[in-house]
Amino acid sequence: MRVALARKLVRTIGACLPLVLVTAVRGNSPVGLAAADRELIKSVLEKYRTAWLANDADAVRATFTKDAVLMPHHGLNPIVGLAAMNEFWWPATTARTTVLKFVRTIDEVGGNASLAYVRGRSEVAWKMEDGGKTESWRTAGNYMAVLKRQTNGKWLMSHLIWDDIPNQRIE
Repeated sequence: MRVALARKLVRTIGACLPLVLVTAVRGNSPVGLAAADRELIKSVLEKYRTAWLANDADAVRATFTKDAVLMPHHGLNPIVGLAAMNEFWWPATTARTTVLKFVRTIDEVGGNASLAYVRGRSEVAWKMEDGGKTESWRTAGNYMAVLKRQTNGKWLMSHLIWDDIPNQRIE
C-alpha cells in the first residue's frame, strides 16, 4: 500500500512540476511579458550579438548584470561575475581574437515583468592571431539567456548558458 501511494505521489509531483516552474517564471499574471518588454529583451540580445561582431568587449559586458553567470559549453565550470567573465572571454594574452560571424535565432521569449528567458540557436566564427600565426574557427549550438529587469527598467542578462559542437577549424 505504501509503495503504491509513494508511486502515485511521485507521478503527481512529476506531472505538476512543469506547471510550477512555468508559473514561477511567468508569475501570477496570465499576460506574461508585454509586447514592449519582448522587443526590449530582443534588443539586448541584438546588442550582445553586434557588440561581439564589433569586437567591443565593453559593449558585450554592458548587456550583463554585474553578478552575471555564464554556464559555458562542454561542462566547463560556471563563470560568476564580470571580473571572471573578463578572464574567461578576454584573458591577458598576446593572442588577438576577432569575431567574424555571429548569427543568432530567437526561437522563444517568455517570462514576466521582472524576469525573462530567451531560447535559440547560434553560429559563431572567429580568427585568432598570435605571433604571426592565424587560425580560424567556427561552432554552432543552442543557448538560453535569463534576463532581469533592473530598477531603471532596463533589461540585462543575468545568466547565459550555451552548448555547441566542438570548435571546428576553418581552412
